[in-house]
Amino acid sequence: MKIGNLELGTLPLFLAPMEDVTYKSFRYLCKKFGADVMSTEFISAEAIKREMEATKRKMTIFDFDRPIAIQIYGSNIESMISAAKVAEEAQPDYIDINFGCPMKKIAGKGAGAGLLRDIPKMVKMAEEIVKAVNLPVTAKTRLGWDPSDMAIVDIAERLQDIGIQALTIHGRTRSQLFSGEADWSLIGEVKANPRMHIPIIGNGDISSPEKAKAFADQSGVDGLMIGRGAIGRPWIFRDIRHFFDTGELLAPPLVSEVVESVKEQLSQSISWKPESRGAILEMRRHFARYFPGLPDFRNYRIQLLQAVELNDVISILDQIGSAYANERVDYTNVNLK
Repeated sequence: MKIGNLELGTLPLFLAPMEDVTYKSFRYLCKKFGADVMSTEFISAEAIKREMEATKRKMTIFDFDRPIAIQIYGSNIESMISAAKVAEEAQPDYIDINFGCPMKKIAGKGAGAGLLRDIPKMVKMAEEIVKAVNLPVTAKTRLGWDPSDMAIVDIAERLQDIGIQALTIHGRTRSQLFSGEADWSLIGEVKANPRMHIPIIGNGDISSPEKAKAFADQSGVDGLMIGRGAIGRPWIFRDIRHFFDTGELLAPPLVSEVVESVKEQLSQSISWKPESRGAILEMRRHFARYFPGLPDFRNYRIQLLQAVELNDVISILDQIGSAYANERVDYTNVNLK
């Protein structure tokens, strides 16, 4: 698979852009465990325009990241053009346009998946961004606005025709948010369309190696993008690649191994954040997701969510490692919602 001149190999595994998730420390672990292509958090074009310091930090790219995309979103075409130019200066490998975020604060303002209600504007925005930058431009979207309006086959053709060089499709409509099951049959329909020649990347409900293979086989996509399935489980990329290569499932990690990975992510956060408390706060949405299915874990979870000092967090993690020394993390009933 290629995006522009960027050679990505056979069925590459992408880390999905996620707000307050795909920052440096989490990307670092996902790359370590086999993610092929990174993405920044999705970034507001208006925030880029205002030159907000936090936004500039989101566009910082590290050597380990490559290949990586900067994903931008917005509803104003001129602002998106300007944002794409600024993003290009950060030297990502390509720029991705967010036409898929379903959240009300974004879609409700005509950005992200909100542009599924104005496809001509979506196409025009993509066309102008393609013209404005020298990097490859890709897009991520959904099947449509709601079950009565799933125009993804037509959308894919139109985006391809104006120069989008790869398209990621999340197998839900905007109205679904993240409920129900992703529909990979329509993703497959886009891939099977004889008019399509750009890579199609599938996204939605990839929570295990078996699902990854089933979705890939069903749809014939060129790549797979993993989002919520990687939160608390960055080694899912390693597990999927091993299953593809050997047909064998790796054993879930020991709790002690998970503890060391959490410490490593925390260390990366501290190296990036100006002070450790900010890094600890950044980690809170990850802590509990790293330890699903452990019996009598509630008290440890509360402690992790309340701790504000680094020494306290390390102490709690060490206690977890000792208390569950011979146990493995169980992902059987993990809920991605």
